[in-house]
Amino acid sequence: MKISPTDLILNSDGSVYHLNLLPENISNTIITVGDPGRVHKVSQYFDDVEFEMNKREFITHTGTIGGKRITVMSTGMGTDNIEIFFNEIDALVNIDLKTREPRTKKKKLKVIRIGTSGALQEDIKLGSHLVSDNAVGFDNLMTFYNLPMNAQEVKLSKKLKTATGLPFAPYVVKGSQELLETIGKGMIVGNTVTCPGFYAPQGRSLRLSLKFPKLLEDLNYFHVDDFWLTNFEMETAGYYALGRLLGHDVISVNAILANRITNKFSKDPDKVVDSLIKTVLERI
Repeated sequence: MKISPTDLILNSDGSVYHLNLLPENISNTIITVGDPGRVHKVSQYFDDVEFEMNKREFITHTGTIGGKRITVMSTGMGTDNIEIFFNEIDALVNIDLKTREPRTKKKKLKVIRIGTSGALQEDIKLGSHLVSDNAVGFDNLMTFYNLPMNAQEVKLSKKLKTATGLPFAPYVVKGSQELLETIGKGMIVGNTVTCPGFYAPQGRSLRLSLKFPKLLEDLNYFHVDDFWLTNFEMETAGYYALGRLLGHDVISVNAILANRITNKFSKDPDKVVDSLIKTVLERI
């Protein structure tokens, strides 16, 4: 069945609407970063860059390193942008853009998010690298999709709603175990909360009062058996949920720049991020 021109919007050159990419412009392994300025910080280590595209906050570089073809893309911040990224990147490999029909044989991509994050536990040191085993979505993106969750994920979701007093049940979803073992080898293994904002949703207050003033404390203390929340940021849950729905392998690795329990921030955040970039590129 053909997908309508208002559901799958293409540019005049046949590229997908927001990313401005054609199928040949990307590799099967995609590194993503939130900050457009961080794309070059990854691709500077490529042996060569064969393709570049700048469109909105979505900047794409594709090249090779050690003979392996890799794409790095920026997505901007928030799960709303991740939804655009994932639907359009999937369309490039699993929809025939000329006939507008889904391909019979589906391709599985490897997507590796390199991001920054704040720790929720006192013993997680600044400068650490943390790989997200599970993600907890405090955003509402999955309200609009039919995300399957297993019994343990449903249990955690219900208990989180009760513990935090939030008026909704967060969604909980696991990342790729294969990528966790390869890309995340030797890193702190954690469970990441994805928030729909940087300030109040992460317990920060400047001039506005917080509706949930104990949120930080609640997240710090929350646990079910050996499941503890370790850090928060703004994208991982969207990655893991859409990866599950679309059939792609996804992992999120985090440079810990802040510890929200000790109220300390890294003195050299660029160095921490660069170290994580090099580690990921060595393991791909």
